[in-house]
Amino acid sequence: MTNKAEAHAPTIVLVEDEQAMADEIRSELESKGYLVRPASIAQAADAARVGDASMMVMDRIVFGEDSLVTLEALRKEGVKIPVLVISALSSVDEKVKGLKAGGDDYLTKPFEQAALLASVRSLLRTKDLHDTVKEQATKLKEQTEQLAGWNQQLEERVATQLAEIDRIGRLQRFLAPQVAQMIASSDAPEQLLSSHRRDVSVVFCDLRGFTAFTETSEPEEVMAVLHDYHENLGGLIFQYEGTLDRFAGDGIMIVFNDPIPCADHTERAVRLALDMRDQVESLTKQWRRKGHDLGFGVGIATGYATLGQIGFEQRREYTAIGSVINLASRLCDEARPGQVIISQRAFGAVEQSVEAAPVGELSLKGFAKPVAAYEILRWREQSSPAAKAAGARTRKQP
Repeated sequence: MTNKAEAHAPTIVLVEDEQAMADEIRSELESKGYLVRPASIAQAADAARVGDASMMVMDRIVFGEDSLVTLEALRKEGVKIPVLVISALSSVDEKVKGLKAGGDDYLTKPFEQAALLASVRSLLRTKDLHDTVKEQATKLKEQTEQLAGWNQQLEERVATQLAEIDRIGRLQRFLAPQVAQMIASSDAPEQLLSSHRRDVSVVFCDLRGFTAFTETSEPEEVMAVLHDYHENLGGLIFQYEGTLDRFAGDGIMIVFNDPIPCADHTERAVRLALDMRDQVESLTKQWRRKGHDLGFGVGIATGYATLGQIGFEQRREYTAIGSVINLASRLCDEARPGQVIISQRAFGAVEQSVEAAPVGELSLKGFAKPVAAYEILRWREQSSPAAKAAGARTRKQP
């Protein structure tokens, strides 16, 4: 039974046809802890090919056969096993021939046992060094391949993240940041934005007297007013998670309940309109001090619309079309400064929560019959569920 020491001891294949010499070499090497395996030239070659030996001690001539022929063939095959050639042929030419054939060292018989041991130890140290280098090279290759795999995964992850950032960037042009993030992170964002029909609440708002203002003011003044107007209303729109359909000068269109559904969409629309009215009221005071006479009107309607993306590859927008859009726009046109006018259906959804006054039936362009409308004066509660929810979500944003 082989013990652990023997299992880890170097195995030396000995090719020697002189029995006395073979016994002497074997005895000396085994006394130093090496495992010695006698073999023919062919057996030694087979052991070398399969890596079943640490080194070979090979006599030059074995039963009349020149072992250098086999050694040279092994080297041509790429076999790297260390080989000590021993021979009674002592000329320099013979030594050179043995080394050129692939021998790593050459001892001339008779030799001192110390010389044999020194050569064996030297060749085994060289083998250990080669094995270490090979092992490190293998590990390095594996690490390089692993690193390449990680790099590829990282590149794919970065590409995915960049694509998501790009999607979010495009979505944030018309959606609240948290809604854009939700859509971009979904499994099928394009499906959410594809053409579909849905019940929505639409808010139209613009500035009263804006056309006259632009005709009598410098372009820089007009741009300054629009900047303040958009900056102040933009945050409110996203706070209530409205979908910003478009900016058209002073005109703004916001859609609720799409692309992310919300059960309280009409309430959100009305609450947003009232908050926008309060926000613009403070702005109009500043504008009046500069000589700008501007007011603010809002129209709200609820109904079914068709929604989806329009445009081309480099520039797409998300929009809604349908009679409910026209109705909100016409109601906005009817609103006087400070008024929020809503349709009959929209009023029915919030009637219990608002103070309102009937406007009567309005004859609106594009509508064959008069349309009943209401003016929203104020919200009855201090804070509605929609406002609380929107505020909570806003506070959670980084």
